[in-house]
Amino acid sequence: MRLRLALAPLLALLVLGNDAPHSYILDTGASAVTAKVAFFGLASKTATFPSMVGKVTIVPDKPQEALVDVTLDARALVAPDEVTLRRLKGEKFFWVEKYPTVHFVGRRLEMTAPTTGTVHGRLTARGVTRDEQLSVTFDIPPDQAAPGEAVTLDGEMQIDRRNYGMTAYNFIVGKMVTIRLRARMLPG
Repeated sequence: MRLRLALAPLLALLVLGNDAPHSYILDTGASAVTAKVAFFGLASKTATFPSMVGKVTIVPDKPQEALVDVTLDARALVAPDEVTLRRLKGEKFFWVEKYPTVHFVGRRLEMTAPTTGTVHGRLTARGVTRDEQLSVTFDIPPDQAAPGEAVTLDGEMQIDRRNYGMTAYNFIVGKMVTIRLRARMLPG
């Protein structure tokens, strides 16, 4: 009887712990964001944002309460050549001197299958904030990740760069930008 009474609180913690939010931080060394845009209608150019910080919170059985918060350091932007890099960091595109970060906050995860879903959130670039959707694929179902287990996600969204004040070179640079995120999320 005493043993049952002593184990009851432990069992309650284990049962309640399964519904507890899973909190993660981005492993910056194993995460990256790329932005790809058409160039002259024949090719494309891809820039990389290698420096970022972020956190993700997933509530088992309540994905609609998920939180994704990622901040990219636009000053660390990498481009395929110096001319492109200078232009991307300049006033006509990211204007990193005035707007050093790009920020995405997702406040709702809508699962479409055990490992795929859509994060609904707000993207801020160049001081402009707009609603955007990030399609995501997890390496394991996020609601089945064991507490303390790392999770990897791949995400993709398309934005119209003109909506963020990046209107230069319309005849050379495509208007739609494909943003890809590869993130390793460590328990945190």
